[in-house]
Amino acid sequence: MKLFHALIALGALVAGAAHADEKVRFLLDWKAQAEHGGYYQAQALGLYKKHGLDVTIMEGGPSVNNQQLIAAGAVEMAQLSSDIAAFNLVRAGAPVRAVMVSFQKDPQILMTHPRDDVKSLADMKGKPIMIADTAVSTYWIWLKSAFGFTDSQIRKYNNNYGPFLADKTAIVQGYVTNSPLLAEKAGVKPQIFLFAENGYPSYSAIVTAPQKLIDSKPEVVQAFIDATIEGWNSYLADPAPAWALIKKANPDMTDEINAYVFDKLKSFEMVTGGDAKTMGVGAMTDARWKAIFDEMVAAKIYSPTMDYTKAFTLQFVNKGHGLAAKP
Repeated sequence: MKLFHALIALGALVAGAAHADEKVRFLLDWKAQAEHGGYYQAQALGLYKKHGLDVTIMEGGPSVNNQQLIAAGAVEMAQLSSDIAAFNLVRAGAPVRAVMVSFQKDPQILMTHPRDDVKSLADMKGKPIMIADTAVSTYWIWLKSAFGFTDSQIRKYNNNYGPFLADKTAIVQGYVTNSPLLAEKAGVKPQIFLFAENGYPSYSAIVTAPQKLIDSKPEVVQAFIDATIEGWNSYLADPAPAWALIKKANPDMTDEINAYVFDKLKSFEMVTGGDAKTMGVGAMTDARWKAIFDEMVAAKIYSPTMDYTKAFTLQFVNKGHGLAAKP
């Protein structure tokens, strides 16, 4: 009889373990901010848990190399800044794929003080430009190819706008969703040059997963994506739940900054524009991936024989999930 009860207890324990939420460590591409709203909204509303996941959102930052960490399997999923970062993983032989994109447009910009000699990206050729180390292997490649920029123009950007604000001839990288506000608060009405409006075809806020996870637990990847899509739709309708978590993780994100970012995300249709209009948040197409790859091949960054399709999979997106709830 004791053996019978022991077997019953063991069976209950095994059944409970089988239904335990799958643990997923998701690494952001930067510190918590309103641009990450969809993920934090899904967390705040319990959407990940509803889909059977126990998600830990981890902050990135200037000293965190997301490409290395996802390639090494240090996290289950990670966000990358652009298509080029995903292609770099392919070139390195790392079996990692993009599984969805949060932004249909790349919010990356170059920003200047008001000046008559710079009215386009092309006008910046030969002028010093402050960029981060990670930019050298991503969007800077496109700028060199499209506008003839050279590495001699590079000046180091240390995540501090002080040098830019103090120098009226300075040019600095930024995000259209937040950088202009920081400049304006310091008394500078900046000129903004958005890459997406100048031919840059890259997606942004790209969610990646190792091929091993895709092959062994596709249901976990699908659950994460579905919950995140629901999170973005909810966030764009009412961002308050996400903002509470974001401010807790990163107190620098004030209500003013969060509201500014939120307005830009909606006005530029970062999340819901492009193919997401008809195929749902997270949508990707082979044509868009090939467009940025072809640009990089023309710039002699990648070999034309490299299999660019290894950078992404359309297995989990373009299903219209959440379209009915789109704000």
